[in-house]
Amino acid sequence: MRTMTALALATALSLGTPAITLAQGTAPAKESAQQSGSPKSTVQINKIQVIDVKTLPDAVKTQVDEVVSKTSDEDMKGLRASIDASPAAAGALKEKGISSAQVVAINIADGVLTMFTKAA
Repeated sequence: MRTMTALALATALSLGTPAITLAQGTAPAKESAQQSGSPKSTVQINKIQVIDVKTLPDAVKTQVDEVVSKTSDEDMKGLRASIDASPAAAGALKEKGISSAQVVAINIADGVLTMFTKAA
């Protein structure tokens, strides 16, 4: 589910749109839009958080590690390229002194984009 969210973020950010298209429980957003002609739902991002995985409780670290292990290198490269192409996302990382290369997972909930990072 989170991998699809990452793919949806990558797709939406690469299009340069202010909203993120999610296709939860279905094909990735890009494929859904091609098949049905319109996205399933739109979520407005109101806030961006950057969280170092080391600061998370063990149970949450385990969930993040599970998502990372199921994400292909190609998907991760696409996500990072999309983050770099989004001024808001790239700026949030820059404020913390890190780059998209350190982003290992994302989550979108209640208008908040959370980028999880690991030190290189």
